[in-house]
Amino acid sequence: MLERWTNGSWARRLAALATATMLAACSQGGGFVSYKDGGGTTEPPTEKPATKAEASRFLGQSTFGPRDQDIDQLISAGYSNWINNQFAQPYATLLGWFDGQQLIEEGRSPSQNWLYSGFWRNTAVGTDQLRQRVTYALSQIFVISLRDGSVSGNPRGAADYYDTLTRHAFGNFRNLLQDVTLHPMMGLYLSHMGNQKANPESGRVPDENYARELMQLFTIGLYELNPDGTNRLDGAGQPIETYSNADVEGLARVFTGLSWGGPDTQDGRFKGWIKAEHREIMPMQGYPKYHESGEKRFLGLTIAPQAGADPIASVNAALDHLFAHPNVGPFIGKQLIQRLVTSNPSPAYVARVAAQFDDNGEGVRGDMRALVKAILFDPEARDLAVANMPGFGKLREPVLRFAHWMRSFYGKSDSGRFLIGNTEDDSNSLGQSVLRSPSVFNYYRPGYVPPNTEIATQGLVAPEMQITHETSVAGWLNVMRDVVSSGYGSSRDVKSVYPLELALAERPAELVERINLILMHGAMSNTLRTRVLEVVQSVQIPFNNPANADKARKARVHLAVFLTFASSEYAVLK
Repeated sequence: MLERWTNGSWARRLAALATATMLAACSQGGGFVSYKDGGGTTEPPTEKPATKAEASRFLGQSTFGPRDQDIDQLISAGYSNWINNQFAQPYATLLGWFDGQQLIEEGRSPSQNWLYSGFWRNTAVGTDQLRQRVTYALSQIFVISLRDGSVSGNPRGAADYYDTLTRHAFGNFRNLLQDVTLHPMMGLYLSHMGNQKANPESGRVPDENYARELMQLFTIGLYELNPDGTNRLDGAGQPIETYSNADVEGLARVFTGLSWGGPDTQDGRFKGWIKAEHREIMPMQGYPKYHESGEKRFLGLTIAPQAGADPIASVNAALDHLFAHPNVGPFIGKQLIQRLVTSNPSPAYVARVAAQFDDNGEGVRGDMRALVKAILFDPEARDLAVANMPGFGKLREPVLRFAHWMRSFYGKSDSGRFLIGNTEDDSNSLGQSVLRSPSVFNYYRPGYVPPNTEIATQGLVAPEMQITHETSVAGWLNVMRDVVSSGYGSSRDVKSVYPLELALAERPAELVERINLILMHGAMSNTLRTRVLEVVQSVQIPFNNPANADKARKARVHLAVFLTFASSEYAVLK
């Protein structure tokens, strides 16, 4: 029955329609609601969600997908209690999962698939949903990629890198910067591992890669910002660049003399020839012989010459200086708003979030808990009137859409191991995979504007549209056609039997309303509701034939789920 609605020509037409409608849904005119309170906020506008739909919407922003018990718990506990409970949740590590798979498959070389399966396991059944959701967002800012040859050979190290983001998701941003900078996988990916001081005789100069990306992508961005995230302008009305090439050169001198961790600093260890056990998860250490001990200048900071070269002291001084830069709050805060709530937050929204980054109310800068609360509790995130405004919302990227199916429909792994591997192919898979972005700029840029669209005309951005095109939309439809009915992964390892939905199969209107609550947070339009209901009701249940009646009930559920996932309305989280 599902195939009837998803044959090739239908899928192609639907893909083209969905692509066009996604653009329209993100760009129906500009305009923002601006709440005039310029200070930060850590309190939700109301104590508890007024309805299940409101609770579902909050969980759509803060988890990988709402479940019935999540909705009930949020309504019972209220926003503040729920989020504080999430802060306190223990979390499972990818490294622990990875090592567990190594024991199961004793004798096999470490596999990237063990990392992927651990990620999907945590999204589907993890109780620490907020931490996992924020970690995934951070992984798209502090990018490493298993596509890189050096990183791909160290999947265990990549699992530990992801755990580093998980560990600091509710910590302090300064500590996050430290551990990201010294993680060997970042050292391999952005090539500051083994970086050496200049040698005038040979013409060697320090590698500038990490210095540039640390400023451009991880802390301050390309242009000086006002507290509300808008560009500061010079006398000619042009944006002011945050750093020059001289700043890059000066900062590059800081990141010299770092290499693999181990019990000593001999040359062979620096070069990587002498290997310490578990070095792929040990922080990089300083090697004074290879560090630039002379003066280092960047962004107005001068690190004085060192009598004895001290790489870690130089790194600490540089990171302290970057952490204190006024750009960091609006730059990082806006990107996290984009990942969790809306692609086009108002300047006032950004300003309130940045204010919490600058000072959590107790004189602490960089408090990630305060930052996350400010993003999710902001009036613009919670106000349903704002949600319905043109220009508000974000396109759900493929990983989030698939995770939504797994979690909200109680997807289970037959093997218990969530055997889902690389999902980056955009024609027959999701077109996206965790820790496999094509570059340090992630799968999509936060400022991406689809060319020749109403989005561009309105001066808006739609980051996820960078990986949304006819091929990827058709690929999503083809994958979900099979996933909804048969599951996904090796030997269809992960599947749902839709126990709650099947109980409503003979009450189509209630079935569609349940799908509306779980997938669209109560925002399904009357037009879409009518269309889905018509299709569901077109499947007749032959009550005189129990076997066929059971198939018909399943077909009703599968159609309701698939057609909602296939809709352009679902694609945009409002």
